[in-house]
Amino acid sequence: MRSQSHTLSWYHEFPGPEWLQVPNVPQETTSRQRPSPCGIPKPCPEGDFSFLITSGAANVVGPKICIEGKMVMGYVENNVGYGINIAVVNGKSKGYIHSKFSYFTSYIEPLVEFLKSIENGSIVLIATYDDPATKLNEEARKLIRELGSSAIQSLGFRDNWVFVGGKGADVASTLEKHIKNNRDKNKYDSWPEMIEWQGCLPRYLE
Repeated sequence: MRSQSHTLSWYHEFPGPEWLQVPNVPQETTSRQRPSPCGIPKPCPEGDFSFLITSGAANVVGPKICIEGKMVMGYVENNVGYGINIAVVNGKSKGYIHSKFSYFTSYIEPLVEFLKSIENGSIVLIATYDDPATKLNEEARKLIRELGSSAIQSLGFRDNWVFVGGKGADVASTLEKHIKNNRDKNKYDSWPEMIEWQGCLPRYLE
């Protein structure tokens, strides 16, 4: 049976000139300068798969999601956007197909429908970029909470958040990190520091 992966990028309105004024944000490098944007995959137990996930840095550097050392979402693939970025992987195999959903309107329905379509046994990886929360409604938050997230209820304007879990997964299998936007503590003026997480997950969650 052919395994599948879907990627979803949920965009906001395009940011204004503020992005030009963000200090000390690391700049992206080209693939020639950095041949392996995913680095060395983490050694994992047999039957698990390795992942690397990063949030965006301010609204300058986009997020990144890697599986088994291969980038499935990121600037090299040109398939990430402002807001919430989601990769869904068939948990039975590391093969996948790319598809992308994006929009600049205020409508939340495509995100809600995408979340509803995720099948049991799927592995879900989520990375934020710029502002992930302003256009989230309660239904979208509830669907993400059902994937195992506890941070989604308090996710706010320009927070950084990464999540790795699965549809039908045990809560103990869920991993997430959340940094609140706080001007007194932010690394990039109006945005908190970038989150990076590397680890292992079972191939099939049930």
